[in-house]
Parts: sequence; structure tokens; C-alpha cells
Amino acid sequence: MYPNKDILMLSAGFFAISVNPCYILQVRLQVQNVEKPLYRGTLHCFQSIIKQESAFGLYKGIGSPMMGLTFINALVFGVQGNTIRALGKDTPLNQFLAGSAAGAIQCVICCPMELAKTRMQLQGTGEYKLKSKNYKNSLDCLIKIYRKEGLRGINRGMASTFMRETPSFGFYFLTYDCLTRYLGCEAEDSYIIPKLLLAGGMSGIVSWLSTYPVDVIKSRLQADGVGGVVRYQGILDCVRKSYHAEGLRVFTRGLTSTLLRAFPVNAATFATVTVFLMYMRSEDNQIKDNQIRGDLSGCEAGPAIQQPSSF
Repeated sequence: MYPNKDILMLSAGFFAISVNPCYILQVRLQVQNVEKPLYRGTLHCFQSIIKQESAFGLYKGIGSPMMGLTFINALVFGVQGNTIRALGKDTPLNQFLAGSAAGAIQCVICCPMELAKTRMQLQGTGEYKLKSKNYKNSLDCLIKIYRKEGLRGINRGMASTFMRETPSFGFYFLTYDCLTRYLGCEAEDSYIIPKLLLAGGMSGIVSWLSTYPVDVIKSRLQADGVGGVVRYQGILDCVRKSYHAEGLRVFTRGLTSTLLRAFPVNAATFATVTVFLMYMRSEDNQIKDNQIRGDLSGCEAGPAIQQPSSF
């Protein structure tokens, strides 16, 4: 069963608006030049963007996640659920495999979406009014990249995105499954919502921590060439040059803003989807019960009246 697209669209829009500032902090810190750093840390980055680019600067690139998050969420939860059913048993290993499958498949949408988001977020860095605007919006960004570089340009960073998303989504669903079992998340539990929020938030944190260094490399590859200078020849070259220039610390750049975003976003995502699916299943069960009662009561009985779910 795929989650209702209206529910996912509303939640995706809300999440994109509320957490986009954390996205731009993450990207700016990940790709800044260590020889001429613009920001000293997360807070300084936040203050600098507001001072130099106004509060609207925090929402650069918001069009890309607004367009893609709905489809990504629907695809991820749909693929994960169908893979679990195909594997036959709901075990921790199968949860990891199903999550990994979902993460791998959604890269097709995720990679171009994040490429456009990264390019838009780096456009006009430190400028209150853009002197030169290369891209009007996220769609225009992808169109211009395609015209200049073809499909290869649109899929820049695909390999690193795949390396990040596949294991991270495995840990994402595995952590959520283990925590909900441990916390005893049942539909009748009066504390079901706080438990789902805690499990979802922690799942997001574990997911990001598991592959965050790969995300740094992915961001640097997708941002490479923005200023007209190409610095990296591939994933290994990016890893080598980044490490030699900044040491191991480079692989945690932007981690603070990422974790600040990860908990609330994934807490709300998992809680929304889980509660919705619980509600739909309870509705389906009531419809089946009413149909059985109608069959047993014979032709003289009127149509079964469906009662709303108590959940």
C-alpha cells in the first residue's frame, strides 16, 4: 500500500519550508574553501546569510525539494513495504534489505533534485542582490545543466548518492523497526504518538550518521565547477584532496545543522505515515467486518453502516 499522496504532499511542503534553512547551512559548510573560509561554524553561517543575503537567502533552492520530496516519500515507503512483503518475513535483516532497496531506487529522483538544490543554494553567496543570476529556479537549473552537459551532467554525483542512500535507508528502517518494537508502539497505546516521534527522529539521526562522510563528498562533487574551476576528477580524487587539505574533520562539516534537521523532519515523517497507515488498515478491517455481517444477516438486512475508526 502506497501512502496517500495528498498527505505526503502536505507534509513534504511543510518540511521543505521549515527545514530548508538547515539544508543551506549544511551545503555552504560542506563545500566552502578551507583556504578562504566564509563561515566559522553553523551559527556564524546562519548569521552571515541573514546579514548578507536577507532571510530569503535561507530559502534558496527550496523549489527543488518542494517538487521532489512528495514523490521520493511515496516511492521510498511504497518500495520498502512491497519489498518486505516480497521477502516474506518481517525480520531486522529484511527491514534493512527493504530499506536499502528503497534508498537505491529513489536515487533516480534524489540525485538531480539535490544537484539543483545545491547549485541554487550556492548561487549569489554573500550577495544581498544577485549581480548575475545563472538560474531562475530549480527547473531552469536542471534544463541549463542538461543543455550544457547532457544526462551525465544531470546525474552528477549519482554514484556517491547511491553509496549514501542505499545503506542509510537500510539503517533508517531497521532503526525505526527496532525502536517501535522496543517501545511497544501499538494502536491502542495512549502514548503512541510520542513513541512514534521518538522512533522516527532517532531513525533519522542514525541514518545520517551512518553515511554522512559520503554526503560531504556528494555535495562537493555536485558543487564542483560552479565558479568555473573543476577541482575533482571523481569520488576518490575528491576524498584524497579533501582529506589532504583539511584532515578527517572535513567529513563532518555541516553535521550539526544536519542533525538539527534530521530529528524533527523524520519524527514527523514516520509518525504521519505510520498513523495514516494504521487508520487505513483499521478502516479496511471494519469494512470487511461489515461485509461479513451483511452476508450473515441475509437479504432482509439493510446495508452495513461503517463506523469511523477509533484511532
